[in-house]
Amino acid sequence: MSKSISQIRQEFDEADEERGEVLCRLYAGDARAGVQNLIERYRRRKEALKKERTRLAGMMIYEKKYREYGRLCGIDEAGRGPLAGPVVAGAVILPENCEILGINDSKKLTAKKREVLYDEIMEKAVAVSTGIVSPQRIDEINILQATYEAMREAVAGLGTEPDLLLNDAVTIPEVIIPQIPIVKGDAKSVSIAAASIIAKVTRDRIMLKYENRFPGYGFASNKGYGSAEHIEALRRLGPTPIHRNSFIGNFI
Repeated sequence: MSKSISQIRQEFDEADEERGEVLCRLYAGDARAGVQNLIERYRRRKEALKKERTRLAGMMIYEKKYREYGRLCGIDEAGRGPLAGPVVAGAVILPENCEILGINDSKKLTAKKREVLYDEIMEKAVAVSTGIVSPQRIDEINILQATYEAMREAVAGLGTEPDLLLNDAVTIPEVIIPQIPIVKGDAKSVSIAAASIIAKVTRDRIMLKYENRFPGYGFASNKGYGSAEHIEALRRLGPTPIHRNSFIGNFI
């Protein structure tokens, strides 16, 4: 008695790449349209996986180029532009040849995908750290210096000392570890992309908590950026303790 289509579907769903090929050959002669659709679906999924691995290979050029240095650490930030909330930096050391499918510049990912990748990065990374600098400190030293401070804090918080920093476009002052600034690095380096995801998810979670503490500004949706809703609330309700006074002068 032949297997049902639902049974065959489960086989394909549970199969690794090698087993998937075996199943394709095994059921190639099955005339049922449902079975042939499963084979075609597997083929499309395999082709998509091949393209994704090719894309990832392109994002590991810097990791391969500088691997001889030893432990490479990606550095990126989230929150330089908002009117409210902290600036957050992420620092991530990934193991050599680490595969995290779907990793990319955090801005190119959905919030749901960032959350999934955040968990995978935390699971697979050699070390992960964040640096968080408050709105008050941003007002005190300006956003650029606050960003550098957050990055230094993130590097200092790593449990493993890196041998080389791969930074998204900047060179961090007062850091003795060798650095490579890479323009648009969050789209070109898996290490920097991982750091961008860690920073973005960490900051988004902070802003979600502020939504409950300071209702009416839409922090859950705008994350402190200058949306129309946020600016209107700022004019109507006034600033909160998490607003950056040096950023909001034109709106109040």
